[in-house]
Amino acid sequence: MNLSPDPVYLLSSGSAMTPKPFSPEEIQKILGSLQRPAVFLNITCDWPVLLWTVDHLSRCLGGKAVRFRMGRRQHEKKTPLFETQCSYVEAKLEEFQSWTEGQTGAEDVGCFSNYPLSLYWAYADYKYIALLLQEKPSMFEDVVWSQFGFPGRNGRDSTLWIGTEGANTPCHLDSYGYNLVLQVQGRKRWHLFPPADTSCLYPSRIPYEESSVFSQVDVLQPDLQRFPAFRHARAYTVTLQPGQVLFVPRHWWHYVESVDPITVSVNSWIELEVDDEARVGEALTKAIVCALKTTPSNDNDDDWLNPTEEGLVGHDENMQYLNLAVGACMEKRGITSHRDQQTQDTPACPRAKRDSRGQAKNTNSSSPPAECLSSSSTPSTMPFGPHLIPVAWNQITNQETPEQNPKNQERPSPSRDCDIIRSGSITQNTPPRPVSGSRAQHQHGGEGMSNSGSASDPVVSPPPGDRDQDKGDRAHCPVSITTNDLLQCLVHPEVIARVSELLMERVQSGTATTP
Repeated sequence: MNLSPDPVYLLSSGSAMTPKPFSPEEIQKILGSLQRPAVFLNITCDWPVLLWTVDHLSRCLGGKAVRFRMGRRQHEKKTPLFETQCSYVEAKLEEFQSWTEGQTGAEDVGCFSNYPLSLYWAYADYKYIALLLQEKPSMFEDVVWSQFGFPGRNGRDSTLWIGTEGANTPCHLDSYGYNLVLQVQGRKRWHLFPPADTSCLYPSRIPYEESSVFSQVDVLQPDLQRFPAFRHARAYTVTLQPGQVLFVPRHWWHYVESVDPITVSVNSWIELEVDDEARVGEALTKAIVCALKTTPSNDNDDDWLNPTEEGLVGHDENMQYLNLAVGACMEKRGITSHRDQQTQDTPACPRAKRDSRGQAKNTNSSSPPAECLSSSSTPSTMPFGPHLIPVAWNQITNQETPEQNPKNQERPSPSRDCDIIRSGSITQNTPPRPVSGSRAQHQHGGEGMSNSGSASDPVVSPPPGDRDQDKGDRAHCPVSITTNDLLQCLVHPEVIARVSELLMERVQSGTATTP
């Protein structure tokens, strides 16, 4: 491994020439080959966006109001604080800044006066810069993703995040693309889990948000009685510093928390060809979730729609989205429907197998298969060193402490010394794979457990003669499956992936129902 900062590449920044450790072309090759989270250093030192502190943004936005999510610092233990459980306020950044400085008067902090800083954190999350700064489009150029090999990509294609200490995003994975995150002000701690550990994270689509799969686990204080498989999840942790860029690979789970009084970050989600397949799954998920959750029911009174979703559409429109997604995916794969095949002389191409970047493998396309690429096309080894550091596996995150008793006492917070960005120190641990054969443990560890919370409790079936009891009698049934229990199974990522394949096979073979 070459730790030397040479060679450097000089990229223009106005009239100055700033040395860069990697060229945009090299970064593209790195991003195309990275299979784990990593941090880029010394790339953004000349980006004007690093001046986007809250004080600077407050002056730029003037009196423009921004929506903040307000979360209690102390909430029900061992459960995530989802966005449906938070309050929301509209306030100016000037008021936000005054509030973080300890002022409490309504004339200084506006709506924040109802939320003591000692009890609440605030988060202006998912703020699309194209909308937030639409009156100042010149500021889009302050974000220079072109230096990562994305010509023309800037703030218009990015999202802004502003928070206080303690502000957090519940653990989730993003269905589409991968993520590049630039830290601007303050520090944020990231806890990441690989896609292979999905079953250990107990995925959920409640609350529902398109393109986000949430975890039912509070990853900082997990309830290992209820979610026993989480102890096998492998956490990768890093505290991101200003000027550093974190690469979050596709489908990596992540929980993010602000650790300084004020934090500002900018991110951009990078699209992949394989997202066409994910869109089928998302359209299918939306159709199922909306169909079940909008059906009148005694147990359908929860806040299931995330505030980030603009509203509901009818089932017909959801089915239209699903048909469009399936058609687009099949077109990308080179597959035609049975009806189209009957009008063509050539057979449909077989499905192209794709890698993590969405690139086709073993096809007759103009691009050679990945295994045929020369060593000069793709780096054989990652250039890890002072400018590119892999995020380390934190071996102690999910381990029970000796002080824990069978009643699952309070877990201490994970070590605050797990940062990997240290001078001359690069940690590359290889964690074990999740324990196999624990599927039954996963199934009994979630929402569908009996009231005792034990995976070994027997499930008692009602006698045949009691199957026609009225609702009052059924209330005493030892099994209580709710709409959400059913939904968690129906829209589980593995189930959705399989149903998506069946749908496309059905369309291709011509067995799909003709409208």
